[in-house]
Amino acid sequence: MRSTIGAYIALTKPRIIELLLVTTLPTMILAQGGFPDFWLVVKTLVGGTLAAASANVFNCYIDRDIDELMNRTKRRPLVTGEISPRAALVFATALGVVALLWFALLVNAPSAWLTFAAIAIYVVGYTMILKRRTPQNIVWGGIAGCMPVFIGWSAVTGSLSWSAVALFLVIFFWTPPHYWPLSIKFKKDYANAGVPMLPVVADNRKVAREMIGYTVAMIASSLALWWLAPMTWVYGVVAIGLGAWFLALCVMMLRRANDPTKGKLGAMKVFHASITYLTLLFVAVAVDVFLPF
Repeated sequence: MRSTIGAYIALTKPRIIELLLVTTLPTMILAQGGFPDFWLVVKTLVGGTLAAASANVFNCYIDRDIDELMNRTKRRPLVTGEISPRAALVFATALGVVALLWFALLVNAPSAWLTFAAIAIYVVGYTMILKRRTPQNIVWGGIAGCMPVFIGWSAVTGSLSWSAVALFLVIFFWTPPHYWPLSIKFKKDYANAGVPMLPVVADNRKVAREMIGYTVAMIASSLALWWLAPMTWVYGVVAIGLGAWFLALCVMMLRRANDPTKGKLGAMKVFHASITYLTLLFVAVAVDVFLPF
């Protein structure tokens, strides 16, 4: 029983869900201008967890054929046979239905519709249409990962705002420089599975250049929030400092791609740094609301 429960949990990709929730709570705090109603926060985070879990299980179900071909994913429960495809499909559907009803009945209608859009974009847009067809898969498919800020904002206010759009764009532009370094590490896996991630179809120099472009746009979006919200100078200093640090890592990666004698590419260092960047930026968003100036 413990093994079976663990297998079902593994299908939901808990580590990805953690990162999505990191962006939701600070967004809700900013939308409220303080800490929102405790139970609203709980309901939103539980609903978001259910929705993300549903999308991830659908992803595992659809991608089980290519997961079998990649070392990184060949131990997933659908590949090893711990969970049957039929059971996974039922599980994914049940999670999705419960998530949508949860938001509709316990939060509000706008957040329920946005949750439906997030699941559809990830399952249909990214997994079924984009992933196996274009190197831009993670760019546009990454919109699903931006939706938690819209869901969190709408849960508090029942609507959206330009501040929510700025937060959305931060995550949108952050996604490629976050995911492409991981794709570099597992380039052979993706190539074997026929998935045209950008690092599979382009050299490291092109990947690094594009990462720099997206990082610049990400920094600009984070600074736009400083003006739109508005935030205090503390947030501004943190956003500039974090952005400069992450941009420097991407530039260093480009230099090493151009001249391998300068050392290892350091793709995974950039990957881990991207998680630190997003986490600290959204912590700054939450903290800034409570500053007395």
